[in-house]
Amino acid sequence: MDDDNSTKGAYVTTGSEFTRDTNYIATRITRDGRDGYPVEAGRYRLVAARACPWANRTLIVRRLLGLEDAISLGLTGPTHDKRSWTFDLDEGGRDPVLGYERLQEAYFARFPDYERGITVPAVVDVPTGQVVTNNYPQITLDFSTEWTDFHRDGAPELYPERHRDEIDEVAQRVFTEVNNGVYRCGFAGSQEAYDKAYDRLFTALDWLEERLSGQRYLVGDTITEADVRLFTTLARFDPVYHGHFKCNRQKLSEFSALWGYARDLFQTPGFGDTTDFVQIKQHYYVVHVDINPTQIVPKGPDLAGWLTSHGREQLGGRPFGDGTPPPPPRPAEVVPAGHGAGAA
Repeated sequence: MDDDNSTKGAYVTTGSEFTRDTNYIATRITRDGRDGYPVEAGRYRLVAARACPWANRTLIVRRLLGLEDAISLGLTGPTHDKRSWTFDLDEGGRDPVLGYERLQEAYFARFPDYERGITVPAVVDVPTGQVVTNNYPQITLDFSTEWTDFHRDGAPELYPERHRDEIDEVAQRVFTEVNNGVYRCGFAGSQEAYDKAYDRLFTALDWLEERLSGQRYLVGDTITEADVRLFTTLARFDPVYHGHFKCNRQKLSEFSALWGYARDLFQTPGFGDTTDFVQIKQHYYVVHVDINPTQIVPKGPDLAGWLTSHGREQLGGRPFGDGTPPPPPRPAEVVPAGHGAGAA
């Protein structure tokens, strides 16, 4: 392990509450190519990290919609320093398509003076090697709405027009209070900031618990973008956020509806089979040295419960609506053995 913490990022500002920089690269890949990047099969590479909840969303949506042939996938390792995510899972430590050691290289290829964080997910234009966008909320929406010509037969509608207003409303509250709320707890720089963040988080989780007690999914009777966005935080709650981020009023497994809902999704193709608990724990406990200076990764919790019966079918609903489940993951994209549910 690198003992020189000067290469590590700092996440906590003493005396302050955590504020996320949400100024991402706004360029979009669209059917009409109005930003200079038209939808084109084989042209773009999605760079993601299984460890990251924001990137995990793109892995789920790409798989549910069947975009594997249209958009290739590069996976970084679970840890990074303050400069960049790295391709240390690949032979020679380089992405086999882009030839890069660091995702940073794709950002600098387009913006030589790029000063913001080098984040995943990122979509890279393969011919130029330049990053197109890292705007993760828009990436998954565009996968659903702009890439329809390349969806698989039976692809679900994850952002149906009739429910978009409600999806947007629910997803916004989920983002501010839950997706980002756990970080607001974990990166709080004062007791006051932490206490406030903790109360906000569990107020929102109580709201979700009540909402999901009477309906199988967040909006309508099928899986939508809103469910994808909530799931990736729930999957990390007990392994990371409960202890590492001090979100410890109760575990996810101690909520009745939320725990059943999370297991229902986990056992749905596209969700659990893109979740790598080993990489998730390695990322948070190794990277955040100002919270966990020993960089010791805990062995627990026991994850076998993710595979237990959830009983959510009694609430009705059809996971894929008029569509069908995706086929099994491609061999090269399978989560490594021992990294899923049941892994210690």
